[in-house]
Amino acid sequence: MTEFELIRLLLPKLPTGPQMLLGAGDDCAILKPCDPDQELLFKTDSVVENVHFTADTPPEKVGRKALARCLSDMAAMAGQPTVALVTLGLPTGFDPAWVERCYDGLTMLARQYGVAIAGGETTRSLGGVFLSVSLLGVIPKGRRVLRSHAVEGDGVFVTGELGGSIGGRHLDFEPRLAEASWLAAHFTLHALIDISDGLAGDLGHILIASNVGAELFAPAIPIARVAKLRAREVVDAKPALLAALTDGEDFELLFTLPSSQAVTLADAWKKQFPLLKLSCIGRITAKSGLRLRDANGIRTLPTHGFTHFT
Repeated sequence: MTEFELIRLLLPKLPTGPQMLLGAGDDCAILKPCDPDQELLFKTDSVVENVHFTADTPPEKVGRKALARCLSDMAAMAGQPTVALVTLGLPTGFDPAWVERCYDGLTMLARQYGVAIAGGETTRSLGGVFLSVSLLGVIPKGRRVLRSHAVEGDGVFVTGELGGSIGGRHLDFEPRLAEASWLAAHFTLHALIDISDGLAGDLGHILIASNVGAELFAPAIPIARVAKLRAREVVDAKPALLAALTDGEDFELLFTLPSSQAVTLADAWKKQFPLLKLSCIGRITAKSGLRLRDANGIRTLPTHGFTHFT
């Protein structure tokens, strides 16, 4: 199949939306201008064969993950996604049916969250398959949430459970868009990020950007069942707590807010999102660095998680 035959196969699958005046098929898409009461968000991310997925990963999950990673970053700014572009790199001799199924996974998630696919690019890859997604989104003026405003005394909160994502959750996670928007609308979020590179590493980003430190309470950290099982059953697997602190691709929300709002948040959260756990796992401190308190006392943790070039 040639590049243009592939494009003709994929174009009818792409969801459109009210933001698009002209969709895929020309040299550029045409979008409506941003509402003056909103700010425009822009994000790009990618999935690469043998880094984010393997050759035997179901193609629907590859496509879904490619978009879901960007959606999770949109949630980390409390924004709402609108339009995406997709760049697809394929080796010589690719299977068109695999590509079609990959786009089925991507477009199904796009429709779920109201994302229009405005086109993109197809190219030959000299290695394996890769997908790169560029995503636009919007946020009401005055409601943006950054990493850089955490203050001493804030509570540190996390959604869901952490660790062991390699057991399959890294392909099936749900971007926390609704949760982030609700939080930003009803509470005073000081800092917000999604956990893509591990709890310790991503909390480290907040601490550096805000020029503060943090103390985590080990018993409060929500550890995923799969991380506990791997720690017991897999040779050389990480201890479960270490997995929760350092495993990448959990894609849960990590945020800080004034401790005075903690009880109100806990009660409101249970009513709004009864099926999703919310945990207060620590507090922001004036003293720099990241520390973990457990039954044996307090110890310092490194503030880094997964990195691509080490």
